[in-house]
Parts: sequence; C-alpha cells; structure tokens
Amino acid sequence: MSQHIARKRFGQNFLQDGGVIANIVNAIDPRDGDCLIEIGPGLAALTEPLLERISHMHAVELDRDLVTRLQNQFSNTQLTIHSQDALKFDFLSVDPEKKPRKVVGNLPYNISSPLLFHLADFTPNIDVQVFMLQKEVIERMVAAPSEKAYGRLSVMLQYRYEMEHLFDVPPHAFIPAPKVTSAVVRMYPRPVSQLQATDEAHLSKLVAQAFSQRRKMLRNTLSGVVSLVQLEACDIKPTARAEELSVADFVRLSNFLVNNNE
Repeated sequence: MSQHIARKRFGQNFLQDGGVIANIVNAIDPRDGDCLIEIGPGLAALTEPLLERISHMHAVELDRDLVTRLQNQFSNTQLTIHSQDALKFDFLSVDPEKKPRKVVGNLPYNISSPLLFHLADFTPNIDVQVFMLQKEVIERMVAAPSEKAYGRLSVMLQYRYEMEHLFDVPPHAFIPAPKVTSAVVRMYPRPVSQLQATDEAHLSKLVAQAFSQRRKMLRNTLSGVVSLVQLEACDIKPTARAEELSVADFVRLSNFLVNNNE
C-alpha cells in the first residue's frame, strides 16, 4: 500500500507506539457481542489489535483515501466502515438493539470539544468511551471546581459522565509528532436517574453565560439572567465566580429558574 500523508485539515496524527495501543485496547476491553465503534481509524493502528479481540466492529472515517485503504485491508465481515463526518454521525444508527455499546478513538484535536458534546447526546445508549485527546483538553474535562482548568467543558461533561484520566502519551508516539502531549480518558455515561436537570438546554446556556467572563463575579456575568435574590435562594453567593460552583450548584440554579419560569 502506498504511504498515506497525514492531512492537517483532518487533524491527522497517526499512533504508532505499540505499548500505548495495547493500553487503549485494554481500557476499552472489547468482547464479542459488543457493539464497538471506532472514530477515525486512520491507518488502523487501533483497528487491527481491536479485531484480534472481537470478530466485528464499526469505524467512522471521513478521509476517503483512508476509507479505501481500510476496505482493502479488512473484509466486510470484520469491519463496517461509515464514510461520514463523526460530528454528524448518528451513533444509534449502528446496531440499534445491540449492547454493550463502546466507542473508542484517537480523536482529531481540531474537533475534539464539539465531538464530545455531539456524543453526549447519545449517552443513554453508550456504555463506555475511551479516547485519546490533547492532554490539556482532558485536564479541562476532569478538573474540579476552583481549579484553573475548570470551565464549561468540565461542568457539562461531568454532568453526563464519570471520567478517568488514564495515562499520558508523548508526542513521539505519533507520526507526525504533534506539538503537544496527549492523554487517554475513559468516560462512563451516568445513568439517566442521575441526570437531574429539568431542562438540559437551559443548563447548558446558563453554564456558557456564567463562564463567558470567568474572572467576573456571577452577579455581573449573570446580570439580566439571574437576580441577586435568586442566587441567594439557591445558596449561591453573588460574589462567587463561575469556577467556584460545582456541577450540582449549576443544576440547582438552572432548575430553580426553570421551575419558576424565569
């Protein structure tokens, strides 16, 4: 097969480190009977060892040249290829009745945040996700209140998931080597019973507004949206900053506003 040149517009960096690959495969723990979906299989560095553990899986790949390579490398009985943009892909269209559903991938860094938010819409039907991402993004995902990395991404993903920062991956593990350190995260969607927001769209909008000027106090960033009386009714100090509020604080405030038709 001819050599594939990594394309910047697709954010392509191909994993080559065998130890890292083995650790990712072990983290997702594929088993026959699973509905396993890989995002961005690229040159099949993960796909091959995954298919040593499972007889069939799915792959979502946008690059048509890579789709052709994958079609030549694997049979249809091994790999079902969805030549689509993962940002628009319906993850429930894949074996709708089959469980457990697992999603894995070395995600393109240029679309990582919007892709994580897109996947959050499918959480009731996904059992576990294991992704390689830029380390800085994972630090934001798992950050606790009052930590520098804590922000909108932290709140909205922690509302949906239990997450583990598993291990870091150095640049030399890839071809071409990226300029940043990567890391691997494992994400377990929370049961629907734990998702307490009355209106998740309202919660998302409120969190985005609160972090729009993260160094300012909530009485300023939420001015016109929430009154001082309403903040205090939810046991939230008007002088607090968004980064000081827990996920539960944001949910409580959002529910109060929705339930009082604000």
